[in-house]
Amino acid sequence: MEKYNKLLSNITELVEKGLFASKDFRKKVEEILKTKIEIMANKLELVSREEFEVQKKIIEKLQKELNSVKSRKKKSIKAKKY
Repeated sequence: MEKYNKLLSNITELVEKGLFASKDFRKKVEEILKTKIEIMANKLELVSREEFEVQKKIIEKLQKELNSVKSRKKKSIKAKKY
């Protein structure tokens, strides 16, 4: 986190000094920032929206199956009592 804050303060300083006026410099900084963001995102092990939606549907299906099994089990227990 400390490196992240230092990076932001460096960028702020550059902006204040007007060094982003150079197109080449700006392009290089954008490339570096993009790379750093990708590295951070990879460390977080993020998933795509599509992967998330697939996993969500699988979990919903499993939850329904679990509820169904619990319901059948309760009915079975009630039937054994009588």
